[in-house]
Amino acid sequence: MSMPSSRLLADTLRAVGRRYRLPSLDAIVARTQDVSAPTALALVIEETRKVIESGDAPDDALKRRFIEALARMIRDAMRPDAGDPAFQAVVLRQQAAQVGEYAALSAQAGQDWRLVRAAITAIAHPRKQERMRTVAQREAFARLFAMASSISASEICNTVRCLLDEPEITSDASFLRALTQLRDSAALEHLLRLEALEPDELVRRYRSLWDRNGPRPGSAAAVAQGVEAQRRGADAEASAARAMEALAQRLDEEDGQPASYRVVTSMRVPASLAAGHARAKTEWDAALLRRAQTPDAAPAWDVCLLVEAKASVDAATTDFGRLLRGLRLLARADEDAAYAFETREGTVHLRGASLSALRTDDAALEQTVLYCCDASDDTALRPLSAACRMRLMTAPASLEYAGTLTDVEDLEPVWNAMLQSPQWRAVLDQYPALRQVRELMVHPDDLLAAVNGAADRRKVAPE
Repeated sequence: MSMPSSRLLADTLRAVGRRYRLPSLDAIVARTQDVSAPTALALVIEETRKVIESGDAPDDALKRRFIEALARMIRDAMRPDAGDPAFQAVVLRQQAAQVGEYAALSAQAGQDWRLVRAAITAIAHPRKQERMRTVAQREAFARLFAMASSISASEICNTVRCLLDEPEITSDASFLRALTQLRDSAALEHLLRLEALEPDELVRRYRSLWDRNGPRPGSAAAVAQGVEAQRRGADAEASAARAMEALAQRLDEEDGQPASYRVVTSMRVPASLAAGHARAKTEWDAALLRRAQTPDAAPAWDVCLLVEAKASVDAATTDFGRLLRGLRLLARADEDAAYAFETREGTVHLRGASLSALRTDDAALEQTVLYCCDASDDTALRPLSAACRMRLMTAPASLEYAGTLTDVEDLEPVWNAMLQSPQWRAVLDQYPALRQVRELMVHPDDLLAAVNGAADRRKVAPE
């Protein structure tokens, strides 16, 4: 007799190749001739976690290895020729007050420019120019309106000051007030200070470091990069959806009832479940649903598999916390209710009983969640996550050490924080979390191969 469809789904998930899976740290070290600083750091963090888990206290030897590995990672990042320009920029910002001021002003420059340009438009829009009494006023405010497209704060300021020197302009109280407010605005002041800082030697070095790391925000290159990232993300989602559609078709064939299964994409959690739950996933890239056996005329569905598509391995690791919170959010559903989820394919009604059964333990995750990733697997042996690396390197003590590269004992506060601070627990647990995410990660091609393989095995299995 035939196997139930849920068994076929379980077999497919068990059979799919996991090319992104991480081996044990010992295995990584054994196959690597020269252990890099990040790998050495991941190894000592994991050994420390196991010692604490066993109820013992980490000894001085572990502390020494941690500090030395962190110091080596920082020294590598600070190398002028082959270091990490983004990290070097962060260190420079920490060391030089003018660079820190420039970075802070740069971060809000977009908003400041919007405020200044909005103020110019409110004063000097061509329709307002038409209602002005004299030709001189119209010409003066036309010059100001042309400044709305300027990228020079000093040119805008000079234009405003010139207008304030013209008696025909300042004789009008409303013009005088609006121009004075623009001249004295905090937004224009910020932009002027930003412009004044740009020639500073350290600021120029800071900008050069960021330019080496990638295009500047707002530049044409940055826009193009963003478009390319969106395209890769869309491609990853499309590949995942195609693999899921093939799986749904195989499950339908096994079930013997057409349209028992369906795939929906961009499945958005209704407000009745999502309200008040910040930082939880409220939209799922794809979901495999099974028609529920209910007496109602309108179809209701049960969740079989939730899928997130990622264009990079690191993106899944960063996303994992939101995913877990999103599952817990869904599990709050009333098992006797039905919930309307909006998707690209229309509204679907999911049974609360299906949602409330979702769990976040390892065994449940393996049966209900997949990360689909179409990136190459050449990063599979990086045992220190990008987020953990950045957390360790941007700790205050790490930045202080990076500025001098002298006394490694200055890094001891980072070790103490990892052992004592609840906010650092994610660093201590980083390798088990990384392995867990990688266990859930598959390539769409491997999922398709498993779908076809599971179906073929069923055809030759004895009845």
